[in-house]
Amino acid sequence: MRRRRILRGAAVTAAGALLPSSVRAVAAPTEEADHPAARWRPAHHANCTVSAGTSARRVDRVVIHVAQQTFTETIGIFRNPAQRVSAHYVVRSGDGLVAQCVRERDIAWHAGDWDHNTRSIGIEHEGWVDRPEYFTDPMYERSARLTADLCDRYGLARDRAHIIGHHEVPGSDHTDPGEHWDWARYIRLVNLA
Repeated sequence: MRRRRILRGAAVTAAGALLPSSVRAVAAPTEEADHPAARWRPAHHANCTVSAGTSARRVDRVVIHVAQQTFTETIGIFRNPAQRVSAHYVVRSGDGLVAQCVRERDIAWHAGDWDHNTRSIGIEHEGWVDRPEYFTDPMYERSARLTADLCDRYGLARDRAHIIGHHEVPGSDHTDPGEHWDWARYIRLVNLA
């Protein structure tokens, strides 16, 4: 019996070691996230504007990004105070895991335009704009559920006027989410969520 428990424990440990580092890097949350399915992974406070109060801010857009990085590297960038960038959420490609990095009441520095930063929620997605294999079913589905939840809580229509790409922010020099992002599919999933 004891030998079986030892072997079972060793098997669990070995299985955990086989997981990609991006999966192992997300431990149990220490604080509640705003979105119920998200795990709290805070950005450094130097990479966002923390609200002085607890009142909700006016949000009229969700901005969709592609990080040009892996999930773990993106969270690491947001935790580095020298980077001066953050987003509210990051969605992992392989399984659609959602991490929250900035409180929704706070201003994430994601849009490249202060006005849009102050009135939007930013969602980064693991991957690269020219590598569509990162845009997986789980990522689209979990991101769409997050966006639907944001639209419901902030009273936003679930349409392209209120769910925009980073490239659509005035003055942006970014191309994300890029030509491989399937907007028709994404908006359909948001509306089905």
